[in-house]
Amino acid sequence: MRSVVWSLMTVAAVALAGCNNSSNPSSSTGTDGTEASAPAAGAAHSVTGTVTLRGGIMPSQQGKLDISIVDVTAQGSAPLATKTITPATTFPETFELDFNPANVATNDLYIVQATLTDGDRHYTMPLQAPVLTQGHPTTNVGIELAPEQTPGEKLLVVFQGVQKQIGGMKRTAGTKLEPNASRAWQVFREGGEVKFIRELVDYGDKGFTSTDYAYKDGKPWAVQQQKKSSQSAKPNSVDTAGWGDDGSLVLKTHEAGGNTSALGDSDAQNLQQQAKDILNMATGGKGK
Repeated sequence: MRSVVWSLMTVAAVALAGCNNSSNPSSSTGTDGTEASAPAAGAAHSVTGTVTLRGGIMPSQQGKLDISIVDVTAQGSAPLATKTITPATTFPETFELDFNPANVATNDLYIVQATLTDGDRHYTMPLQAPVLTQGHPTTNVGIELAPEQTPGEKLLVVFQGVQKQIGGMKRTAGTKLEPNASRAWQVFREGGEVKFIRELVDYGDKGFTSTDYAYKDGKPWAVQQQKKSSQSAKPNSVDTAGWGDDGSLVLKTHEAGGNTSALGDSDAQNLQQQAKDILNMATGGKGK
């Protein structure tokens, strides 16, 4: 009888120890010591979708597409998933972002962030794309990217604005006859500063140029030069150059025959020197 009682007590003790050592299959302990819910069975482990470009512009071989899933609620946290596609030249572009479901905070808001960089051109998302939690999708996510103005395009818009305003500025004029050319110019001032100079140069049989120069603080910041066979002819080419506040060349275009290409650095430097020369000539060396 005593041996039977002992056996029953032993079985009960073993069963009790087993209960104390078993783990809860629906929870785990996080790195901060708190209990975190494990991912539900069948939880999503990826987000898929398609990126399109607005405006029908196709990027060059320099195109680089960066895509990530970001926790908007926990700002500053590391992305849930990231991917870089390069070269990104053909759109629509499909994507799949894989992640560990255990890293998803079910009460947080997640969005897909995508940017395309193509040289000076940047494409960004006009609209957010929520995914994953709070009933938002994990498949067939549509991302649209829109091109932003390049620094050169922004500068050109400002330059064209100044071109339209010169009629309201104070104007002086001058001419100079040279052995191989005849020059005429108009200087436009505002607040005692030279803002703009328009120069016409007749080279006889060698052609004609019409050049607009814009200045800030006595320094050239944009130049546009038309080359023609004669004064009344249509331009054979149009060269445009512009410099940022730090002096870097941000606008450099050469238009000819209906095509636009990059203006060479040496040609841009030549236009900048012409701007300095005509400013010196038109102001008698005063620069204002």
